[in-house]
Amino acid sequence: MKSYLFPGQGSQYLGMGKDLYDKYDHIAKIFDDANDILGFYITDIIFGDDEEALKRTDVTQPAIFIHSMVKASLMDENYQPDMAAGHSLGEFSALAASGAMSFEDGLNLVSMRAKAMQAACEAHPGTMAAVLGLENNIVEGVCESIDEIVVPANYNCPGQLVISGSLEGVRLASEELISRGAKKVVQLQVGGAFHSPLMEDARIELEKAIRMTDMKMPSCKIYQNVNALPGNSMEEIRQNLIDQLTAPVKWTQTMQNMIKDGMTSALEIGGSGSVLRGLLRKVDRSITSESA
Repeated sequence: MKSYLFPGQGSQYLGMGKDLYDKYDHIAKIFDDANDILGFYITDIIFGDDEEALKRTDVTQPAIFIHSMVKASLMDENYQPDMAAGHSLGEFSALAASGAMSFEDGLNLVSMRAKAMQAACEAHPGTMAAVLGLENNIVEGVCESIDEIVVPANYNCPGQLVISGSLEGVRLASEELISRGAKKVVQLQVGGAFHSPLMEDARIELEKAIRMTDMKMPSCKIYQNVNALPGNSMEEIRQNLIDQLTAPVKWTQTMQNMIKDGMTSALEIGGSGSVLRGLLRKVDRSITSESA
């Protein structure tokens, strides 16, 4: 069974989609429509030379969503995965590409989500760190023992768990994790504490928007970040999208469940096309993968 995987923040690069924009009129229209929907020329940033501008949360998230949708549109009627999943914002790409929402609605949600997350970052300063070489239960236990906000945020692959929280919480947890035998704790260059309680303001704002967005069941199973399982109803899918902002991304568990359910190949759609494939190899090297 084949799966499609949609990347999240961190997979962006300058110039993504420019070759397709120049080659195909229908692709150019998608990018131009995105400029109109967003109310600014995001193509000037994506196709430009200012890497720092592209890294801004309010730009990165819609940029990757647009690129994923562009790549998916090239498949046209051949877009027929047996299952799909997206990492963090990639879940919106997976749902939109699978017909659960329109391109315009998906882009509006992603843009609003990014702005709300940026505002939450400014209101509640925080950070994230990747913990390498420790069992999940040890990392979870350390987070629980810290008397500051710090939680597991991204279960990326075996031996790599990202923690998120307040500046002091992540600092204290990082020190303790090193003492517990972590091979390395790498501070991430992010704007705040994504997938932690510090995103609660953004979650409340996103909930209102998701509840008002017209959505229908996707054309294939979408395995969601919150519980690593496919949503069985539109209400469940909506709720999981809402909860995702303050809950951990269970990517390792998602890949394991998709493999258990029959996944034999994976296609990464959007961004650099290598981030999720790399994580998948660390879960199970027998699964073939390529980028769109």
